[in-house]
Amino acid sequence: MKIVSPLKFTLALLSAVLLPVLAPAQDAGGKSTLAISSIKPTPSLEASVKPDKKLEMGRILESLDSQLIDRVNATRKFEVVGRSDLSDIVKEQDLGASGNVDAKTAAKAGKLTGAKYLLVSTVDDFQDYVETATFEGTGRSSTKRVFRFSVIGKIYDSSTGKLLESANLQTGNDAFKDISENRSYSVKDGNLSDEMMVAVARDLAQKIANRLVDVIYPAKILIKRDKEVTINRGEGGGVAVGDTFNVFALGEELIDPDTKESLGREEAKVGKVKITQVNPKTSLADILDDTGIDKGAVLRRPQ
Repeated sequence: MKIVSPLKFTLALLSAVLLPVLAPAQDAGGKSTLAISSIKPTPSLEASVKPDKKLEMGRILESLDSQLIDRVNATRKFEVVGRSDLSDIVKEQDLGASGNVDAKTAAKAGKLTGAKYLLVSTVDDFQDYVETATFEGTGRSSTKRVFRFSVIGKIYDSSTGKLLESANLQTGNDAFKDISENRSYSVKDGNLSDEMMVAVARDLAQKIANRLVDVIYPAKILIKRDKEVTINRGEGGGVAVGDTFNVFALGEELIDPDTKESLGREEAKVGKVKITQVNPKTSLADILDDTGIDKGAVLRRPQ
């Protein structure tokens, strides 16, 4: 009878215990983990908003907070984790006041939540009022509804604390008009209705989620057939029929000679495509211009 050493027996026992725990992580499909902070207004904005508009802003923020998680999940690219732990860090560092995160704080957030990436969003502008203009000599006047809502979103790599992207995303009169007219929502006593608040929040949440995915996981070409390509973005991925993208071939990795930091990979524009069909997980696009489009090429929205 073969005798098993105590060390081998212990290792075998640990493997039997740990494998079931590790298995789900291996089956996660390569999704990166993301921690999303609660969305807060800057102190100066909160102080400047008139009392009769504070409730309206609060309702939009409340909806935006949950809508953002929903829209990020809909991209199918991330596992959202550690929200409760992150809220403690946000409170401790007073991130709601500034939206700024230093490398140490970002790394702490990643360690406590197990998140690879950290998304911090703050609201820096909210305006909703009726502007009246009077024309001299005629006695006539006209009114105009002014609506603005602005969010600054910052994306951090929690493993390094590096700020990957900072973007100011807005919705205003044009988007507001589209929401109010095309969706047949109304206002009550000059304030947004509950349905309008949700629609505005959803619009901004989608913009933030789109930017997040574009930065970390830019759309890529899976297959090229004649004058058509299939890309790895589908429903919830921020693409719509009619959207156009520039196509870039990836080259060598670029290394800063001074800091030795990776600056990404060289990109060369090789064409342009237009989305024609959006499926649950992929989309089809017609090739509008082609000077070297191939599998693996990256798609970026025109600036």
